[in-house]
Amino acid sequence: MATAREHPLADIDWAYLEFYVGNAKQAAHYYCSAFGFDQVAYAGPETGVRDRASYYLTQNKLRFVLTSSLRPDDAIAEHVRLHGDGIKDVAILVRDARAAYDAAVKAGAVSVAEPAERSDEFGRVITASIATYGETVHSLVQRDGYRGPFLPGFIETHKSLPGSRKPGLTHVDHCVGNVGWGEMDKWGDFYARTFGFSQLISFDDKDISTDYTALRSKVMTDERHRVKFPINEPAQGKKKSQIEEYLDFYHGAGVQHVAIATENIIETIDALKYNGVDFLETPDTYYDELEARVGKIDEAIQLLRERRILVDRDDRGYMLQIFTKPLQDRPTVFFEIIQRKGSLSFGKGNFKALFVAIEHEQERRGTL
Repeated sequence: MATAREHPLADIDWAYLEFYVGNAKQAAHYYCSAFGFDQVAYAGPETGVRDRASYYLTQNKLRFVLTSSLRPDDAIAEHVRLHGDGIKDVAILVRDARAAYDAAVKAGAVSVAEPAERSDEFGRVITASIATYGETVHSLVQRDGYRGPFLPGFIETHKSLPGSRKPGLTHVDHCVGNVGWGEMDKWGDFYARTFGFSQLISFDDKDISTDYTALRSKVMTDERHRVKFPINEPAQGKKKSQIEEYLDFYHGAGVQHVAIATENIIETIDALKYNGVDFLETPDTYYDELEARVGKIDEAIQLLRERRILVDRDDRGYMLQIFTKPLQDRPTVFFEIIQRKGSLSFGKGNFKALFVAIEHEQERRGTL
């Protein structure tokens, strides 16, 4: 039996996140202007791709692909019609795509695309894809020292918007999936069986609830805690939870939010707010006893209060976090901005304040 380190999906990292959107050109402009990305590669009719246009954006180790269909009736257009703008592919970087795919399928994963090799003057890339919750997929990407701007078929573009501030976002910390009633354990088991992940932490409706709404969650992680997948499901409450609202508007399971790391959350939030990004408003009373709850921290409480940044602590250290409002008109996908100072926490101590803020937004939308 192979050990964890011998498992083809043990030594992994984030490759990229691909969004299916209604207008990729305009979406690329938004992510560059609001979140400080640079557009570095493009694929479309000008590069020989006839059915779609894709823009590849980067910022430090963050890699986003924004794709829209050039046809009215293909799978991309149908995905956007049903779900709105959303994350289709959470791509994983692997050492050996064929071995990773074979191991995943042998463990019960559903194949989406068998291993295929593409090459150009910059080298070769091998990719394969497996299905996960909803219509979300995981591409397994083997780059083998590929030197091109992104993947074969993309050309360099190198566009940035000098009028926006660079927020210093560094990498994906975790990617959260919302699934239907009673499906959390099923998908937690999927990541344990397919990827060899273990459960880092779990929360039930006693941990994550208010007077009105509740959810359950478990966090699955690789051995190095580099790739982390929290899985949320609704729990019974007096009113409709944020997970139920997401499932209603997204029309099924999918990626709820992406947590993006920074090394200085105060400077990052100042830059993002300057660029026009909207964040949830934490109740002011949250900060009155903050130091008593989390102990001494490096940041001045007043600076956190002014920016509505949340803090939580575990036995390894503490973390700071804040959540954007939804990134599109449907209340579905949003971002979390996170700075870790040793902590592996997911903000359990902040759930009450966060849920109150989310419920306020739900109430405004008439969906609570």
